[in-house]
Amino acid sequence: MKNTILICLFALSLNGFAQTKKTSNLETITVGGGCYWCVEAVYENLNGVKSVVSGFSGGKVANPTYEEVCTGTTGHAEVVQITYDKNVTDLNEIFKVFFTVHDPTTLNRQGADVGTQYRSVIFYKNEEQKKAAQSIIAELNKAKVYDSPIVTKVEPFTKFYKAEDYHQNYYANNKNQPYCKMVIQPKIEKFEKVFKDKLKKSKA
Repeated sequence: MKNTILICLFALSLNGFAQTKKTSNLETITVGGGCYWCVEAVYENLNGVKSVVSGFSGGKVANPTYEEVCTGTTGHAEVVQITYDKNVTDLNEIFKVFFTVHDPTTLNRQGADVGTQYRSVIFYKNEEQKKAAQSIIAELNKAKVYDSPIVTKVEPFTKFYKAEDYHQNYYANNKNQPYCKMVIQPKIEKFEKVFKDKLKKSKA
């Protein structure tokens, strides 16, 4: 990706959709940006994020297994459900990270991971999330930040199915696994470099 991607992302204000301080401060957003191991590992280090759960959304089969989703026949995407503190971070920051650590211009693919389960998608739970997602996508396309148009889908949230236990905290539990070293670690390093002032204190 071009360096202008990062510059543009930090310039975006989401046209007024940034969060304000609130007493009731927890909210969830569900996103898919390729393998959920990668996305989970990144967001677990973002300050303000309380939990990140790997799972599946957007399909037509109830309670799908990982093996079923991998066939590409259930319609699900690999996603993470992020719970964050709106007094610490906001949709602006969540989406900045999302569009930095994956390629939103490749249809049903992230690197060597190919299939509809690896599609780029944002599942919104309310109008604020929908408008914020549409806004940042429109701004990025208008600025021609990427060489190709963004293909990220913005769809209403319906159901989230938690993945099997061994998929949770996968990177933290399997750092020496080849996929973790070759695919996940570079994404984390990029995130930590770009968002160094947004890391949880233990990572700062």
